[in-house]
Amino acid sequence: MPEEQTETMQDVFSYIVSEEKAYQLPVTIFEGYEWSMAKHIKLSLLYPLSQFESGNPDDRPFAQIIQPILNLQHRSEGFDVKDILIYVDNFKEYYKSFLIKKYHDKWVRENSLDNVIDDSVESYCDMGLSLIKDSGGETPESVPLQRLAFCDQTDILSGPICEKHNFAPDQLKEMEKNNWGNEKYGANVTIDELITLSGSFKNIKSINTTAKTPGKYVEVYELHGMFPEWWLKGEEGTDNKYTRQLHIVAFYQKSGGEKKGLCLFKGPEEELIYTLEKRTPKVYGRAVGVGGAEELFEPQVWTNYDAIRMKELLDAGSKIIFQTADESFKTKNNLKNLDNMSVLTHDANMPLTQVDTTPRNIRLFENSIMEWDNRAKTIASAQEAIMGKSPSAGTPFKLQELITAEAHGMHEYRKGKMATFWESIYRKSIIPKIVKEINEGEEFLEELDLDEMQSIADAIAKNQAEKILKEKVLNGGTIEEGEREALKEKIKNGFMGSGNKKLIEIIKDELKNAPVDVKINIAGKQKDIAGVTDKLVNVLRFMLQTYDPNTKTFTVFNDQRMMKLFKNIIEYSGLSPMDFYAPEQKVEQQMTAPQIPQGQGAEELKALAI
Repeated sequence: MPEEQTETMQDVFSYIVSEEKAYQLPVTIFEGYEWSMAKHIKLSLLYPLSQFESGNPDDRPFAQIIQPILNLQHRSEGFDVKDILIYVDNFKEYYKSFLIKKYHDKWVRENSLDNVIDDSVESYCDMGLSLIKDSGGETPESVPLQRLAFCDQTDILSGPICEKHNFAPDQLKEMEKNNWGNEKYGANVTIDELITLSGSFKNIKSINTTAKTPGKYVEVYELHGMFPEWWLKGEEGTDNKYTRQLHIVAFYQKSGGEKKGLCLFKGPEEELIYTLEKRTPKVYGRAVGVGGAEELFEPQVWTNYDAIRMKELLDAGSKIIFQTADESFKTKNNLKNLDNMSVLTHDANMPLTQVDTTPRNIRLFENSIMEWDNRAKTIASAQEAIMGKSPSAGTPFKLQELITAEAHGMHEYRKGKMATFWESIYRKSIIPKIVKEINEGEEFLEELDLDEMQSIADAIAKNQAEKILKEKVLNGGTIEEGEREALKEKIKNGFMGSGNKKLIEIIKDELKNAPVDVKINIAGKQKDIAGVTDKLVNVLRFMLQTYDPNTKTFTVFNDQRMMKLFKNIIEYSGLSPMDFYAPEQKVEQQMTAPQIPQGQGAEELKALAI
């Protein structure tokens, strides 16, 4: 292991050190507006935790208003894995959609994809950006923005991206499978050697200090971007050719306090492994959108200002102060530790009175806090109804329902943006991995719901019944009336009675060349359940009013003019006409046998029958 860093990696090391320092400085977005991504991330983390930027002294209360609103946004703008529908885009091979759907459910559970989506949504809501990294693992990773050592503050994907890790020894050893510490990949130190050099501390970036820890931690920088090609070759070149590269640099502290960097890995990258989605509203020339915490910075600051002033008033009002014109009162009386029924003496016309310290202006600060709280809820579309609070007395139900629906509008819009973002991630990163695994052949136990059980039971019953009857005919037997349906019912009951946990086997190359696609169904979470239920109840009432008990039909469906009007009502209500579709019932007309006059011959009877 070399004592001093080589010239090539010293260049990379110096670059990382200088860029990390520059990242702490603000950039000019436009004239009059300077913005620092590092400070944005810091405040977005501190304020929801009720922490001041300069620390929390005991005499400064923090009146939290951000975190409850962020919790609402996490619920309203996120979606579940169950809303992701993965299918084979070919109606002739619909059964393959069932296979890939069940394997997807299994794959999601094994790889904890729901946690990645939740982290992505929370980063999107809190800080205004969801940054996803696909480094070739089973699932993409949602990158915590506080892990960034530096990036381009105006456009993250247009410049180098560097992540800062603090690895424990066991975590670092796992990276050997990625060829970290391998001399063939440019390493000049092994993992074991680096662990020996590490110290028992962890750098805390947000406060620029170190924290003493029970175990060792190794500071590692992961650098991605376009860099001079000679950085990889180790010899400085004269050309300006740039290539996409990955550098893994570790840092250790020498005995004199000097920090040195060592190369764990370096090599070319085929493509950018990051993708992102900014939260609206977006600011042109800024790396992230306006985060849910950031848009409430101003209300939070002034709410804290009012809370601090109220605390000062309460401190002053809690003091008991006396006054008297008798200058000798204090020497004649001991005011401390007075017992009940104590008698105090004072000179004539110089009584002892209490100074009025009532905080009369405290109501002004209480009103100001309420105003800032309401302003924050308006900014964040977090009105009382969707926050789970009762509306003001006298608010009409329909008005409250309308306000709630409108308040959800912005959250639903942002949810749709995130759904589209994750659709693209699925198509690029996840579907190819799932299809590859399936084509290798899979066998797994899966739990089916009632609809899936019934659908599969019908298909199995039909196929097996036809197979049994075919064998019977080939062996000289005959099919009796009703035998087919009875056999199908028997097979179906046997399948349904064996429980809903079934062994699913996917044959090798079953999905080879199958057009697999994905759709994230967010309608189920966006739907206004109360509103839709109200509409369905009204439709049901209307239909029941047209019910004819004699024919057991709804007369509204028998008149084409009324039926057309009914379909328009359904469509304009936002409901699906397909939910009310039913095939037309053909009424079989019974043929009345003709009356045959007596005495007619066979030929006349035949002619009449014809």
